Amino acid sequence: MTLDRAALSASRTGVLVGRIGAAHGIKGEVRLVSFTAEPKAIGTYGPLNDESSTRRFEIAALRPVKDNIFIARLAGVTTREAAEALNNLDLYLPRAALPAAADDEFYHADLIGLTALDSAGAEIGRVTDVLNFGGGDILEIAPAAGGETLLLPFTKACVPSVDLAQKRLVVVPPIEVEAAPEGEDMDTFR
Repeated sequence: MTLDRAALSASRTGVLVGRIGAAHGIKGEVRLVSFTAEPKAIGTYGPLNDESSTRRFEIAALRPVKDNIFIARLAGVTTREAAEALNNLDLYLPRAALPAAADDEFYHADLIGLTALDSAGAEIGRVTDVLNFGGGDILEIAPAAGGETLLLPFTKACVPSVDLAQKRLVVVPPIEVEAAPEGEDMDTFR
């Protein structure tokens, strides 16, 4: 249901699209992890910023290593020492520079901060993160009344409505099912 396969996070400067990893070789190349839906697209977006927007980086060359990992040459980075200084630096792109999402697709950054309402319109809380551990996207919702964070699958069944213009979404938590104590038959609990 979401456009980006990795957990993109919102920042005051833009959307997290990649992370620079370790230096590669002696001529300033770096490993680069792309968080975009189409990993190679990170090389086509134009200049990327650090989180504070004080430094800009242009990808001069990009070659694949595996899946969403690349070896990148960044403009102006020509030594191993300069590349090592960038290790673990997050790269951001202004939200306006990203393509529009298709129907029923959302950027994680657009979901974070939305008000979560129940089907009757009562506020449940706010979306604080979109997680993905391999089984699908999960909304992390901080309850308005405080207490434990809610984790809900980001599916049509649990989130039937998303209204970005109104900055809200409707959630229908799944029915909780308790397992029978070990050695007992489920018919006992019906």
